[in-house]
Amino acid sequence: MLPALFWRRYLLSSWPWRALAYVFTTYLLLPFITFGTAMLALPWAAAASRFSESGMLDLGLLPWLISSAVLVVTIGPLVAMPLAALERHRLGIVDKRPIVTAHTSGTTGSPFARYMETALWRELAYLLLLAIVAPVIYGALAALVFLAFLLITSPLIAMAADDPVTLWFAEVGSFEQALPITILGLAMVPLIGYLLGLLSGGHAALARAMLTDTGANALREVTRSRARLLDAFDAERRRIERDLHDGAQHRLTSLTLQLAVARLDVTGGSPAAHALDKAHDQAKELMVVLRDLIHGIRPQVLTELGLPAAVAELAGQSAIPVTVTNLLGGQRLPETLESTAYFAVSEALVNVATHSKAKRAAVKLSMRSGKVVVEVSDDGRGGADPARGSGLTGLADRVAAVNGRLLLSSPPGGPTLVRVELPWSR
Repeated sequence: MLPALFWRRYLLSSWPWRALAYVFTTYLLLPFITFGTAMLALPWAAAASRFSESGMLDLGLLPWLISSAVLVVTIGPLVAMPLAALERHRLGIVDKRPIVTAHTSGTTGSPFARYMETALWRELAYLLLLAIVAPVIYGALAALVFLAFLLITSPLIAMAADDPVTLWFAEVGSFEQALPITILGLAMVPLIGYLLGLLSGGHAALARAMLTDTGANALREVTRSRARLLDAFDAERRRIERDLHDGAQHRLTSLTLQLAVARLDVTGGSPAAHALDKAHDQAKELMVVLRDLIHGIRPQVLTELGLPAAVAELAGQSAIPVTVTNLLGGQRLPETLESTAYFAVSEALVNVATHSKAKRAAVKLSMRSGKVVVEVSDDGRGGADPARGSGLTGLADRVAAVNGRLLLSSPPGGPTLVRVELPWSR
């Protein structure tokens, strides 16, 4: 709505009429909102008046003040919810953008289930703000419109009256005297058109900010989508692993055996024997490469024995001594969490061996406050920086996809600590 005010043909478009409709429906709502709020505010107004007169709080009003506050907190949200729903519906008059409620507990549940939601209290704040501020602003606009109406109809008023009539700043007694005032009233009409657009646009912007989801649900959906993508990626990775293990690896093993058998039937030292020896060696090397590739997709030990055993295997393969402390016991984690934690340890140990110049490292697996905590520390030179392409940025994205977080402490000179926290609801 507000950008339309800068159009050259704004007054000739439909927007002034939309603004008028929005303002008019607001006038229909204001008496009910203002009356109800005024009833609850009466004890506070009386207490403020007594306090200004005597400088002391009238204790006789204390029960009324408490009752008023309790009603605002308990009944106020129940009134604010339907009002907010109506306000979101009215937004369509001047704002054609999609409207998403900020409530997360659904629309069919008990209203009391929403008392813990921030959106409910934002709706109550909007109700109170509307009851306090809107009467003043909308009252000023109504006074301006009424004044313009009087000025425009001043010739009729002057002709109907027996005596001269005072209109605002001038006294008129005839049609000729009223004509300049009528022109002034007509000149006020475009101004009122812009004021209608400004007021309705500002009101609608406030309602959208307080009563609709300004991005939180979208971010939640992005997070859920990213988690779904991660699950789909893990499922696809496991499928590729099975295809490689059950298909390509078995065929390569069979080919290696056939080459070995064929080598036995060829005279040693002949060109054919040399070619078979070379092909056999290449096939064995390819088997090692394929086995390492399958291991990198998802280690078999991780699938069969779980995270502690897989981390212990990583530690055994490290170029530096690595101590593993397992406080998880023998409990298994969900596949996604196990994979995330495993690759976090793998990436961290690769960084230790590649960049830190450490002499030793340690891995600790634990459970704290409903989170799986993975800590990888080393006694290296420190100074690790995700911006330098150490792989920590990608790891942080992977951890965030399961609603976890990655923490890094790596001052210059060391030591370095990588901490991964993964929420786990058992």
